[in-house]
Amino acid sequence: MSTVIMHNVVSVDGFIADAQDEVGPLFDWYHNGDVPITGGSEMTISPVSAAYVQPVWASIESMVIGRHLFDITNGWEGVPPAGHHVVVVSHRPRPDGWHPEASYFFIDDVAQAVAKAKELAGDGTVAVAAGEAGGQALALGLVDEVAMDVVPVVFGSGKRYFGPVEAQHLLEDPHTVIQGDRVLHLRYRVRR
Repeated sequence: MSTVIMHNVVSVDGFIADAQDEVGPLFDWYHNGDVPITGGSEMTISPVSAAYVQPVWASIESMVIGRHLFDITNGWEGVPPAGHHVVVVSHRPRPDGWHPEASYFFIDDVAQAVAKAKELAGDGTVAVAAGEAGGQALALGLVDEVAMDVVPVVFGSGKRYFGPVEAQHLLEDPHTVIQGDRVLHLRYRVRR
């Protein structure tokens, strides 16, 4: 059975981007080392971060993202940064003619999107992007773990990591705490 992990890079005050969707220094750590994240990747990180990131990314089989992320990345041109399948939470269908070969599915319900991603992942990991879709999945009790790559910057405002979550959700103590170069990798299990 797959594990559903809500994940994103985040500022210390809980933002995944500013109000204009700019990530500022949040992704700088992806370029401050000499170890490629994946074969042929232009992203090179520190050895400590690579020891954490590489097996995590290798375990991902499918991703769940919101339509906003799909639109601003153009769905990574049909090649997700991790995994083989992407489920986009959207009331709009796949754009006409957009990469018909890509294993992307457009579903208008978060619970159904996570179910489809789990089906596609088999025993692998489902990565749910933080933000609106991730916050909805957490609120519905569909997230098993929260993974944060915390960067030492304060945004003050912007797009929240947990999106619109309004109720309290308890997490266990972190089971992963790794200090990289300009990033702190944290993972928490969601308390049931």
